[in-house]
Amino acid sequence: MTYHGDADDGFGAVADAFARNFAEFPELGAAVTVFAGGRKVVELWGGVADESTGRTWESDTAVPVFSCAKAIVSLCVHLLAQEGRLDLDAPVAKYWPEFAAEGKADITPRQVLGHRAGLPVLDRTVSFEEIARWTPVIEAIEEQKPLWEPDSTYAYHGHVFGFLLGELVRRVTGLTPGAYFRETVGEPLGLRAWLGLPEAELASRAWLSEAEGRPPMPPPEHLLTRIVTMNGALVFPGLTEPHGWNDPALLTMELPGAGATASATGLAGLYAAAVTGLDGGPRLLSPATVTDAVREVSAGQDWFGFDAGARWGSGFLLDSPFRPMLGARSFGNDGAGGQFSFGDDEHSIAFAYVANRMIGHGDARATNLVNAVRASLG
Repeated sequence: MTYHGDADDGFGAVADAFARNFAEFPELGAAVTVFAGGRKVVELWGGVADESTGRTWESDTAVPVFSCAKAIVSLCVHLLAQEGRLDLDAPVAKYWPEFAAEGKADITPRQVLGHRAGLPVLDRTVSFEEIARWTPVIEAIEEQKPLWEPDSTYAYHGHVFGFLLGELVRRVTGLTPGAYFRETVGEPLGLRAWLGLPEAELASRAWLSEAEGRPPMPPPEHLLTRIVTMNGALVFPGLTEPHGWNDPALLTMELPGAGATASATGLAGLYAAAVTGLDGGPRLLSPATVTDAVREVSAGQDWFGFDAGARWGSGFLLDSPFRPMLGARSFGNDGAGGQFSFGDDEHSIAFAYVANRMIGHGDARATNLVNAVRASLG
């Protein structure tokens, strides 16, 4: 496969791993970007953005990145905490009084960030059109009773994570999380990353495609399926169906738990801005804020009785064999399509890999590239 872009001297291993991914996996189109010290040292892309037309992947091609979205909403929350506008260990109800109903009065933002609030799924089925309107989801969260005693265990909070934290952002700033992010970070830094893709960007986006043999979803009534699809209002992945992940109606709505669309450079630039500053600019997150974010909040056996090996800080995955990064100061998020991005202020590295071929959660493409970055650092 012929790829495009550049890797600086010392980062050739990343280019080699990128090429190997195309040889060893049913890769369609993909990109990887690495920043070191706030400077772009790797930007590579290749393959096809749209399998139906053969349109090629470009340097700025954006693609749905699923739960990499959690990095955006988590960054917004940490920025507000850093500014003293939001206390991560105070009750959510301090900022959102209606949230306190049904035994939720003591739930904190930190518990939500660590997937410990007992709210992985909603009892009410909110329609696709209601999800797009935002407020009906917020009302469903207000009336929801936790599935377990908050902070006693954890389980992945899927879409509720984004709406709950996003409503906190809205209560504090007056802006939805997607608007706050674009106004505060995305537009000033020129990042190609959105919660709610602008219609003007739809034609140039990459279209998702599934690999053959990808494991099927559990039945609709299964709790994991309910979490991923919001009780069936969304179709996962539903790549050829309405309300699935190639549907413009879904991509353009604000779905902050799993609905980001971004380029590799946009995602990596977000983390670079957070941990080092971008191209000589100030870093967004102070060392103390990063220390707070990377303190382990959840790990081990979850409420479902599973232990996949993941470790969670406040809003981010932490370094582990499940999702290898660079060390104790690394924090990131991955996506159901195989995408992954993270930052590390100890090593002054920001990384993002995005792709449009959905192989299966936890596939090795991103890990191969992260291993190459680690080798490049010596």
